[in-house]
Amino acid sequence: MLCFRPSVIVQRSLLAVILLGSGGMNAWAEVVENLRVWAGPDGTRVVLDLDDAVEHRLIELDDPARVVIDLEDTQLRQNLKLDAERSGVVRGVRHGIRAGNDLRVVLDLHQRAQPQSFLLPPAGKYGHRLVIDLVPDDVVPAAERVREATRAMTSGERDMIVAIDAGHGGEDPGAIGPSGTYEKTVVLAIARALKNKLDQMPGVRGVLLRTDDYFIPLKERYQRARQARADLFVSIHADAFRDFRVRGSSVYVLSRRGASSEAARMLAQNENEADLIGGVRLDRGDEVLSSVLLDLSQSVTMDYSQHAAEQLLNQLGRVGRRHRKRVESANFVVLRSPDVPSVLIEVGFISNPQDEKKLNTAKHRDQVAEAIAQGVHRHFIKTAPQGSWYAANRSSQEYVVQNGDTLGLIAQRHQVSLNELRQTNNIDGDLIRPGAVLVIPAGS
Repeated sequence: MLCFRPSVIVQRSLLAVILLGSGGMNAWAEVVENLRVWAGPDGTRVVLDLDDAVEHRLIELDDPARVVIDLEDTQLRQNLKLDAERSGVVRGVRHGIRAGNDLRVVLDLHQRAQPQSFLLPPAGKYGHRLVIDLVPDDVVPAAERVREATRAMTSGERDMIVAIDAGHGGEDPGAIGPSGTYEKTVVLAIARALKNKLDQMPGVRGVLLRTDDYFIPLKERYQRARQARADLFVSIHADAFRDFRVRGSSVYVLSRRGASSEAARMLAQNENEADLIGGVRLDRGDEVLSSVLLDLSQSVTMDYSQHAAEQLLNQLGRVGRRHRKRVESANFVVLRSPDVPSVLIEVGFISNPQDEKKLNTAKHRDQVAEAIAQGVHRHFIKTAPQGSWYAANRSSQEYVVQNGDTLGLIAQRHQVSLNELRQTNNIDGDLIRPGAVLVIPAGS
């Protein structure tokens, strides 16, 4: 069965190109320069890099499943190659010339998938792009996946849920360090480490919003946090600046009125451009990202966000330099949830060679994840609602580990057994770090 999609008509400019394999010149042909594929749990994204916008048409075919892309008056710069490691539902790619001047690209699929296409204008390091999203018929919706991740509870009291957002991904690499380190790669590693640490703590669970190298639009990130019924949304990034000497971590919250500094305003502007780079339809009429109305219900949410941000900033200061000694604010799209306290953490400046080197080490990433986990813990000790593990244990004391402390010494000082102290804090062994917050069992 043939299923034709509407043509997309866009402006084309005249460009002289060498037609590979034809030996001739065609003064009006556009050029496909490259093919890139990104696979994620929501489907597979195919991107054709173009030298200009083109007119195109999609055709779905079955038995076997494939999608045909016809591009009018278009030629190839080079043969299209498929990266098998991230090809997702795409099994292979073929191409040929049709009707003398048109390029036909055929995507052979492992299974039937619904195709959607749109054109993107130049953004960041990318030029014009034709994006084809392939959604398999049996894909589990994102809303159901994040709900499933929060269903299993560890005890009678409910766990506090932390939505962990690794910034950028897929088409959008984020900032790139002097030695070529991608922000998207570093922050995903920290996000995974943070989830592991939170899951090992009593009374809290982490939910990864991005589990691999693919792009999620900004608004969808905080929507997924709401679907997970998150008690806190933490978005992890690595900053960049034109002055490579600038370094250190920062923590941000949403601002109602304006940025707390010019640097915060510029950072928010850069982060908000992720949708243009990562690839989101530009003709959506259901939202205006630049003018979200914050109603009264968000006042409490912002107060909780501020408290969480202060705890996180304090803990990050224990594992490295802080770029800002106070919480900053700006109009970040990703922080606009009306009912989930939300913070954005810049774990360092990837544009600084020293910060980049540290972020490339598993040891430092683990320390950063531990600091964030401790900040989350301190936040929930004060704010977790009734019905949670934290509320049930709030009558217990908390103790901040100091230099020279041991678990045995702390247990003796508070007249509790060492095993009870370990069990309450889910500690396996005797290693504790200065700055960690321990819960001293109630009744001691």
